[in-house]
Amino acid sequence: MKLEVAPRARKGLRRSIAAIASLACAVALLPGTAQADNPIVQNIYTADPAPIVHNGRVYVYTGHDEDGSTYFTMREWRVYSSADMVNWTDHGVPMSLATFAWADANAWAGHVVPRNGKFYWYVPVRQRSNGQMVIGVGVAESPTGPFRDALGRPLVGNGEIDPHALIDDNGQAYLYWGNPNLWYVRLNPDMISFSGGPTQIPLTTAGFGTRTGNPSRPTLYEEGPWVYKRNGLYYNVFAAQCCSEFIAYSTAPGPTGPWTYRGTVMPRQGSSFTNHPGVIDFNGGSYFFYHNGALPGGGGYTRSVAVERFAYNSDGTLPTINMTAAGPPQIGTLNPYVRQEAETIAWGSGIETEPSSEGGVNVGYIENGDHIKVRGVAFGSGATSFTARVASNTGGGRIELRLDGTNGPVVGTCTVGGTGGWQNWTSTTCAVGGATGTRDLYLRFTGGSGYLFNVNWWQFGGGSAVPSHG
Repeated sequence: MKLEVAPRARKGLRRSIAAIASLACAVALLPGTAQADNPIVQNIYTADPAPIVHNGRVYVYTGHDEDGSTYFTMREWRVYSSADMVNWTDHGVPMSLATFAWADANAWAGHVVPRNGKFYWYVPVRQRSNGQMVIGVGVAESPTGPFRDALGRPLVGNGEIDPHALIDDNGQAYLYWGNPNLWYVRLNPDMISFSGGPTQIPLTTAGFGTRTGNPSRPTLYEEGPWVYKRNGLYYNVFAAQCCSEFIAYSTAPGPTGPWTYRGTVMPRQGSSFTNHPGVIDFNGGSYFFYHNGALPGGGGYTRSVAVERFAYNSDGTLPTINMTAAGPPQIGTLNPYVRQEAETIAWGSGIETEPSSEGGVNVGYIENGDHIKVRGVAFGSGATSFTARVASNTGGGRIELRLDGTNGPVVGTCTVGGTGGWQNWTSTTCAVGGATGTRDLYLRFTGGSGYLFNVNWWQFGGGSAVPSHG
């Protein structure tokens, strides 16, 4: 059922985000101006990105900072995916503190790794029995969950946080974590047990740089290790020297060292005093995920995940990467002639998402003037119709189909009537004209006061098939 109390409280913040969305859209329409679609999620605060590549898509797992938080108040994790690095599909909440009956707080920075046809999500949580931070493991058969507690107890725990898993070329898996220290264990092939005990990696100034003014922490290493292998070299990218943190990295010939400090990846930027790295290669490009406080009300406890494309230097070193509002370029185009989830969004203004009775997630809490932007939609020779799956417990409203901006040309308008419930779904279809070529699509929602309707998915008809990454 539609629960309105908490979302009504959140909509004030979404109005603020709507204001900067309008500004971003206006800027995007200026000649020669880059698109502005960072952060990649706008309807909630997200933090601590952990990206993976699976079956031609990027999945990024995040934490969720609660609105108005004055601490790291986090109760659940989220997952988003994309095939083109600009339009991100919201898959909802596949795991929360409730997944771990023995945990009571702090759904903090985790990491997912696929193996054995399953997906293992290592997360730090507070153990109810002793109040200590420990590492739990969720497991699922799908990258979007749902995840369940793999052990019914912590995997390992010593009061430290930020786990990250690496499966080496020889099949040996490692779990790294730590703040203020840096630890690892050798995971067994089942990924939910380990051989030997936790081993501490020596934090030397040669390995992790020199911190001044803090004798108890002589190196720059702070937290958030992201360890991976590329061209025979092991990289450890980490959050450095709180507060505020920057992102630094070290390299080593082996997965446990010896490490050599290499310098800064992302300088201190943005309005969050923490940062958290995630690095992947996808479709011939390299991508750096991080978080900042760029949304309205954003800061150190209300963060937002963003991403940049980068290229390694010829010697394998990492370049300096700066935060941008533009984010990476789009890979390919989005095909409007196949069903697209309404929660596939480059930028959303005013909307929320929620679980759908038809499965997955739908866009909801839509009010007059809210909109969704979808980038790089390949209409080809031209669409002739538009169908949306909708539901409304009120009198409904209209979906205006606009190109290039919220005030761009209207190529179609679909009327949404009442359906007798927020999860009583029906399909509505309207004629479309003038949607040709590759354009940015804006779904602009209009109607009376209050909540208008929900949208589950949409699809254009009548046009030519186009190659798609969406």
